[in-house]
Amino acid sequence: MNRDEQKNLAVEGDINRSEQRAVWDALDKGARTKTLLEKDAQFFFHQSMSTPCLDVVSSVYGSNLTTLAQKQLLDFHGNGVHQLGYNHPKLIEALKAQLDSLSFSPRRYTNEVAVDLAEQLAALTGEDLNRLLLTPNGSAAVGIALKLARAHTGKHKVISFWDSYHGASMDVASYSGEAIFQSELGALLPGSIRVPGPNSYRKEVFSSEQDLLSYIEYIMEKDPEIGAFLAEPIRNTDVQIPSSFFWKQLRALCDRFGIVLIFDEIPLAFGRTGKLFAHEHFEITPDLLCLGKGMGGGVIPQAAVIGRERFNQFAHLSMGHYTFEKHPLGARAALSVLSIIQEEMLLEKVASDGEFMRTELAAMQAKHQGIGDIRGIGLLWAIELVCDREQKIRDAERAERVMYYCLQNGLNFKVSKSNVIQLMPPLTVSRTELKKALTILDQALTQTQPL
Repeated sequence: MNRDEQKNLAVEGDINRSEQRAVWDALDKGARTKTLLEKDAQFFFHQSMSTPCLDVVSSVYGSNLTTLAQKQLLDFHGNGVHQLGYNHPKLIEALKAQLDSLSFSPRRYTNEVAVDLAEQLAALTGEDLNRLLLTPNGSAAVGIALKLARAHTGKHKVISFWDSYHGASMDVASYSGEAIFQSELGALLPGSIRVPGPNSYRKEVFSSEQDLLSYIEYIMEKDPEIGAFLAEPIRNTDVQIPSSFFWKQLRALCDRFGIVLIFDEIPLAFGRTGKLFAHEHFEITPDLLCLGKGMGGGVIPQAAVIGRERFNQFAHLSMGHYTFEKHPLGARAALSVLSIIQEEMLLEKVASDGEFMRTELAAMQAKHQGIGDIRGIGLLWAIELVCDREQKIRDAERAERVMYYCLQNGLNFKVSKSNVIQLMPPLTVSRTELKKALTILDQALTQTQPL
């Protein structure tokens, strides 16, 4: 294993340069695909988990993406943007109408569709989360939240979890926990304090959530410069789900020490977990809420940060007036997402699908000794592959083989933390498609026995 491969182990995605990747690249995907992949690799900066690319997409619809060579794959990854599936007809129709009427709104002007979106989000988030800023991407939303927390408290230090991901921009990467987004960059923004995250399976540092809470409380007591706690209520990449007890206690600690609780729900909100917002499962409300990804319906980049009324005290500062802040197309996409989720009763569907997945994956775990753990909620699931269930040794090599087997047989998903298969289908996925995907995965596990 070379230096680059070693660096990529136990990070968010699959490895660009590995033996299995070389086998995949050698497959005949057609002359036109080969040419486009070569040009893509020629002109785009290479980076982990991205370029060089796996294949060339020619079209997307529903739960499927189709390659240039007309290979169809169920997409159980979708970069977390395809809650409605791809090209939902109601969404496309709404965007076309919006494009014909108002395509852009310059800074210092508002528009009806952006105001309507703000009003709806304020009503849906509840309590006094009634102030927001719209942004073109999730990193920008988290960046604004960090600015607001710092301005509000006068404190610059931020607690976050190791292995967390909140965005790739320099400011947000400073307070994320994924090493691959920070390595070889030198000095980042000061004030980052990282703690182990809740992990119900491995418990590598703390044996209980209470022990972790005690550690966090100790840090808060010792350092009066902590102004914010930044976290996903459920860690998306490898699906770590803390208990309601954990988050209620953490909420109380933040209140006690005057620390702003920022929830990053960029990949989680808009129904992914069976609730419109993931924090609803824990019966708490953050001070600042970051949204994105599926907010734009998988068509328009759209994100937002929503905060409590008390954060509306910085009219003399610029927290983030982005060029596409009140973009009519982005706002229309978000309104359409909210409308379709309600009209098609997707929250109820996702809750039902989640129970189906739980039952099916439990049966798969009983069948395959290489599955150390399954965990999930709604339509967000993780399958952790291990060499030995007792020692819980990560089986990264097998995870790669399973992924490429599935790609060849019609299923696309992401590998996280080197050995975790993450399944994140559209909320509109049919039960037939779920069964088909699980059949492909079961066959992959059968065909790729541990070495």
